[in-house]
Amino acid sequence: MEGVELELERRSKFLNSLIQKKKAKEQQDQKDEFNVRVRASDMPLALQNRAFSLSRELLNAMPGKPDNKRLALALKKDFDSAYGPAWHCIVGTSFGSYVTHSIGGFIYFQIDKIYILLFKTAVEPLDHQ
Repeated sequence: MEGVELELERRSKFLNSLIQKKKAKEQQDQKDEFNVRVRASDMPLALQNRAFSLSRELLNAMPGKPDNKRLALALKKDFDSAYGPAWHCIVGTSFGSYVTHSIGGFIYFQIDKIYILLFKTAVEPLDHQ
């Protein structure tokens, strides 16, 4: 019986490694398609992909020089409506930052020559006494 269990565990590990490789390839293809370079991230892949695709869509819709304020506002509003309030977005070609974010709610990436910092903070209700 021990041999069977070992074989099942070996096959399970092999299948998991194939799944992980496929996911990594799909993620890389997505980044290549949108011309994205992730600098730092603590965000699930689905949210990252949403940020990439929305950014690319907005940039493609802007004729000439990109409007960083408009891009930041659109990303913030989209993420607020889809994933709850308190998303913040900074867009530009040169900026410094030091932020505190909620777990799973941070990404800093480059798309073309524009850098985007998107992060979520915790919202605490005000105590009106």
